[in-house]
Amino acid sequence: MRAVVHEGTAGVGGVRVAEVPAPRPGPGEVLVRLKAAGLNHRDLFIVDSRGPADPWTVLGSDGAGVVAAAGADAAVEVGAEVVVNPSLDWAEPGAVPEVPAILGVPANGTLAEYVVVPAGNVVPKPAHLSWTEAAALPLAALTAYRALFTRGGLAAGEHVLLPGIGSGVATFALAMAKAVGATVSVTSRSPEKLARATELGADRAIGSGGDWAAELGEPVDLVVDSIGSATFDACLSVLRSGGRMVTLGATAGPDVELSLRDLFFRQISLLGTSMGSAREFSQMVALVTEHRVRSVVHEVYDLADGPRALAELASGDQFGKLVVAIG
Repeated sequence: MRAVVHEGTAGVGGVRVAEVPAPRPGPGEVLVRLKAAGLNHRDLFIVDSRGPADPWTVLGSDGAGVVAAAGADAAVEVGAEVVVNPSLDWAEPGAVPEVPAILGVPANGTLAEYVVVPAGNVVPKPAHLSWTEAAALPLAALTAYRALFTRGGLAAGEHVLLPGIGSGVATFALAMAKAVGATVSVTSRSPEKLARATELGADRAIGSGGDWAAELGEPVDLVVDSIGSATFDACLSVLRSGGRMVTLGATAGPDVELSLRDLFFRQISLLGTSMGSAREFSQMVALVTEHRVRSVVHEVYDLADGPRALAELASGDQFGKLVVAIG
C-alpha cells in the first residue's frame, strides 16, 4: 500500500511516499480503508525527534474511512463508515495515563491507504460531514472537547477565551463552545484570522498585542490556551475571580513565572489537559452530530503530496486543518 513515511533524515526532509506492506487485523482489531487523514503538529514533533537509526514508520494520527476487514471478536460491521480515535488504551476520562499513547508512532499511523486499530477505536462517521471533514476531527476535536467540558466545565452562558485562533484545536473549541451557548472571544496576531473567526461566530476578536482586558470589556470564565509562556500572564489577568484556565500546549515556550498569591487570593483553577479518553471521543462525536458542527479545513492534498502538506503545516499560516485525501 502507499503511505507517507519517515525514515533517515530528521525533520520533514526524511518524509516520503513509499510502498509498504499492508497491515492485517488481529483478534479484536479492524482494518480501515482510509478515505482521508488529518495532519497535526504532533507529526512534525515526531519527524523532528527521529534520526537515521530509526526504522521507517507511517505517520499520521487522524483518519476516517470504511472498515475493510475485522479480526476475531471485533464487533464492528465490515463496510461501516467510521472515524478513528487515535487515543489508545484510555477508556475513561478519569483514568488519566502518565503519557497518552497516540496512534502514529510507535504504531503505524493514518497517512496510508490502510490502518489497523482496536475495534473500540472506531466510531460511526457523522453523516453530515464529508470524508475530509471527518478526518480532520480526531486529535484536535478530542483535545478541544476534553479541555472545554471535562477539564474546563464550560456551561451555557459562560465567557470563554481562545488565544491564538487558527489552530485545529482552537477552531474546534470555537465551534463547540458556540454550539452549547457560550460567549467566545479569540485573539490572534493576524487580522485575516480574526476576520475568519468572526465569520465562524466569535463574539469578540482582538489583536494579541493589545490590552486584552480593555478590549474584552468583561472578565472571562474560562481560558483554553495552547500557546504557553507568551500568553500566560495575559490569560490569567482577564480571568474573573474563581475562573478556570486550561492549558494544553506550549508552542511559545513551557516556562512561566506564577504568583501564588494571585492564584489563591483570586481562587483561580489552573488545569492541564492532553488528548482524551474513548468515552470522551464518543461524547465529542455525539456533540458534533447533534449540533452539526463542521470541521474547518484549510486545504486538502493528495497522498502523493503528503511531504509538501507537512512542510505547509510547519509554516503555521493555516486556519483550521490540513487534510490528505487518500481513496
